[in-house]
Amino acid sequence: PIAVMIDLPSKPKRQKLIGSARTSPANTRTTSPHLNRPTDSSMETLKQAQANFPRLAIRAATTTTATRTTTTTARATKLSAQALAARKTLASVSFGLSSSSNNVFSARSGHHQMSTNVATAAAAAADTTAVLEGKAAPHGGKLSDLMVTDEAERSALIAACEGRTIELSDRNACDVELLMVGGFSPLEGFMNQEEYESVVETMRLPSGLLFGLPVVMDTDDDSLAAGMKVLLTYNGQNLAVMEIESTYKPNKPLEAKKCYGTSSLEHPGVQMISMERGGTYMGGKIHGLELPTRVFPCKPPAEVRSMLPANVDVVAFQCRNPVHKAHYELFTRALDAENVGDDGVVLVHPTCGPTQDDDIPGVVRYRTYEVLKEETADPKVNWAYLPYSMHMAGPREAIQHMIIRKNYGCTHFIIGRDMAGSKSCLDGEDFYGAYDAQDLAKAYSEELGVKTVPSLNIVYTDEEGYVTADIASDKGLSIKKLSGTKFRQMLRAGEDIPEWFAFKSVVKVLRENS
Repeated sequence: PIAVMIDLPSKPKRQKLIGSARTSPANTRTTSPHLNRPTDSSMETLKQAQANFPRLAIRAATTTTATRTTTTTARATKLSAQALAARKTLASVSFGLSSSSNNVFSARSGHHQMSTNVATAAAAAADTTAVLEGKAAPHGGKLSDLMVTDEAERSALIAACEGRTIELSDRNACDVELLMVGGFSPLEGFMNQEEYESVVETMRLPSGLLFGLPVVMDTDDDSLAAGMKVLLTYNGQNLAVMEIESTYKPNKPLEAKKCYGTSSLEHPGVQMISMERGGTYMGGKIHGLELPTRVFPCKPPAEVRSMLPANVDVVAFQCRNPVHKAHYELFTRALDAENVGDDGVVLVHPTCGPTQDDDIPGVVRYRTYEVLKEETADPKVNWAYLPYSMHMAGPREAIQHMIIRKNYGCTHFIIGRDMAGSKSCLDGEDFYGAYDAQDLAKAYSEELGVKTVPSLNIVYTDEEGYVTADIASDKGLSIKKLSGTKFRQMLRAGEDIPEWFAFKSVVKVLRENS
């Protein structure tokens, strides 16, 4: 249902969050020192350290909050020194992995214990908090670009496939696109078995770098084998060539239990991996040929980064439904959160790929966003679209979204109640607790270098409009509610939709495409 009681950052600006806010000291700050414009000399020192010793500088970048409040020059010098020290000990250092259990899911299937491999000397990306040209660094330190531009090389790659092709599903096409443009950085292809098993069981790549969900290519074609190349096609386009490095049988029950917190087919994500995906997974590098032609244009991370202002906080808002007035209040007020700088901007970044069966189609959602963007014309609000296929994986998907938005240049991420949550298709019971996604995101926020925006429960009232539920209760205000089911019924019946609930322009698009 479309909720009117949602988590919303409080106002007025810089007022301490109270009431039902779930805050953490790690998620608060007064300024944005790590986004100050660096000097040429400091940037050169930082770039040299990252270029020469990217995997050895991992601990250097995983600094404390106190370290990040120093000048960029001092941080760059320290990073360089630690990277050099790491290089000297590389031959003798064996990264020990220790396991720690984190309670990730409070699900109806019971508490899900996720064992995480914590690399003692490689806990995060080499530049989680580094700034390159005034923008937050991508996950792993480098934005992947897998597009092949040389025509002769493109022709040779296609010829090497020897007629082998795979027609991609809508979901797989989204994954291929995000791999090609760097949305899944640092990945350069679909996960091999070691990477797949590591991410499933520990939520980390074998290097120790966090990664929320596995990115895999599936098939039922037994003729495909390691060492082959295969052409990946989609709706008449040649999207990419995949070098098959390995084929393997996934443990789907384990994947479901670890990633979705349940192995029940009542969960749409479990249905997807069990009933849609083939029985064999393939891993290997991707060579990009062309991006899918879509009704909704999806700007690559590099292009989105170029349109965002430098040296400011960028707050990402993820959604998979049309934006109504409560949502708009959510992401505009996010700029008033205590851990967002004064010059911060919002990136509204909806997913337009496949979601749940009963969700509004991506093309229709895109049209609602476009009319709203034109209607509001807010210079502090940027819009872009993400070719991502939702898994409805709750907490683990929250981590995936944070990593993707980091690659698109965001420093902050808004997480509402039950983000990427799902209900049983049989009895409607929730698979995740309301704050499970928020809690896991906060636990890994510092390591990822992406801050979560604290939020409050907000309601709409006759007397004062949108206020926190605490204020509404204390003042005895009249709360208005409209469920998603009731909204859809009114939409189909042609009834007037309350203006406090939805924008007229959005309602018009929905009615035209119902």
